[in-house]
This record gives sequence, structure tokens and C-alpha cells, in this order.
Amino acid sequence: MAFFIEVLIGGLLAGIMYSLVALGFVLIYKASGVFNFAQGAMVFFAALTCVSLIEHGWNFWLAVGATLATMVLLGVLTERFMLRPLVNQPPIALFMATIGLTFLLEGVAQLLWGSQPHGLDIGIRDVPLEVQGVLISQLDLFAAGTAAVLVTALGIFFSRTKVGRALRAVADDHQAALSVGIPLQHIWAIVWAVAGVVALVAGLLWGARTGVQFALTFTALKALPVLILGGFESIAGAIVGGLIVGATEKLAEIYVGPFIGGGIENWFPYVLAMVFLLIRPEGLFGEKRIERV
Repeated sequence: MAFFIEVLIGGLLAGIMYSLVALGFVLIYKASGVFNFAQGAMVFFAALTCVSLIEHGWNFWLAVGATLATMVLLGVLTERFMLRPLVNQPPIALFMATIGLTFLLEGVAQLLWGSQPHGLDIGIRDVPLEVQGVLISQLDLFAAGTAAVLVTALGIFFSRTKVGRALRAVADDHQAALSVGIPLQHIWAIVWAVAGVVALVAGLLWGARTGVQFALTFTALKALPVLILGGFESIAGAIVGGLIVGATEKLAEIYVGPFIGGGIENWFPYVLAMVFLLIRPEGLFGEKRIERV
């Protein structure tokens, strides 16, 4: 029983790491209704920038602050030069623009800092902590605490501030929001900047666990089943979806994998998401849209 609990807790904590990446997708989708294909590249860009500054002799917190400012600037520039010219264009045009942004960020990051893998030490040892006979990763516990603080802060920001209420209005209806004087461009710039900050947090935590390397861009693909399960528009859904994906993939790997040759962890979340799509396409916390013709 202790082993089952250990696997379950390990999966739940790993799922929170997926949720951090999924949060960036949710923020952009809530504001613009577009799936931001560049979120994985933003995670890679932020982590590589931060670790490279540290390797060039910068203090850790100074490097984090500089990267934070870079990601906010990136969000503002993305709104000014990519989104603003595409206002009132079909969603597919915005989606294709995010694909272009993906390759741009990946290329610029490797042009500036090189393509070799980097180790990242954030001061948290990735060694197990024993609690009642159950081993728990200290790094995963730290990631869970960070995610809780981040989600709480985002929840307060979107529910208690004027900007947050404006974002919800923009998410509901762009034209109606514009008609009551909400500046759509400003809201998009803020949301992209916040998504950049979330990408930095996710990049630092994933980089501390796996190293900062190009493969970080593929973490975005693991966030896809999380979004399908939780819903593309819900911050709470990103957390719950991450927990479900993390727990089920670990349990499936341990208890089902040995019977079919192992390696189930890599593809099980996508099968789970595909089955869930057939049952509830909008996700657990997504809004069901009804279109009358």
C-alpha cells in the first residue's frame, strides 16, 4: 500500500509540473480564443536565457529578474507586432502566427545562447524526503508549492482587479468589450506578459529537473492532454487536468506497463485525452458552446 501511495503522490506532483505549462495556454486562450503553439518555445526561451545569464556570472536572482523583464517585453512586442495587425482575422491566422513565433523564439534563443544542454541549480535538492515510509521528491514538493502560490495570485488578479475583470469581458465577447471602452490591445499585451512569466516559472522548474535543453519545447505537447481534460478556458481545469494526467500515467506505467512491454507513460495521457474527448469535448471545467443556426 505504501508503494501505491508513493507512486500516486509522485504522479500528482509531476502533474502539477504539467499544469504550470498548461496555465500559459489557458491564459492566451481565455483572452484571444487562440491555441498558443509558442508556449513551449517560450518555456525554452525563458529557461535558456536565465541559465545562460547565470553561467555568464550573473547573480541567480538578478538573472531571474532580467529574464522576467525580457518575458514581459516579449509579451508586449508580440501584441504590438503580431496580434494587433491580425485583429478581426480568422482564428486560424492567429494560430499560424503562433507557429511562426515558435520557430522564431527557438532560433533566437539558440542563436544568442547556443544549443548545448545546461544544468540548472535553483537551490532545491532533487532527493527524496521520507514521510511515514513514503518517499517524496523535494523538488516536486517545491514545484507544488510554487504552483499553488502562482494559481492563487492569478486567481486574485483575474477576479479582484480591474484588468482581470476586463480580461474576462474580452474573453466572453471581443466586440462587446470594445463597445464599452475596454482596450483590447492592452489586455492582450498584459495577458501575453503574464503568460511569459508563467513560462519562466515552468522553465526554471523543468530545467532544474531535466536540464535546460531543446527538449523543453516538447513539454508543451504534454500539456495538451491536460487542457483537453481540464478545459481550455479554466485555470482550475489546468490544475485538475494536470493532477489526473500525472497520477494516471504513473499508475499505468507501474501497474499496466509490465504487461505490454513498458513505455506506456509516454502515450497513455494522449489515449486518455482522446477517450475523454468522445465523452466530454469541452473538458471538465470548459464552457459548453451552443451555436444556433
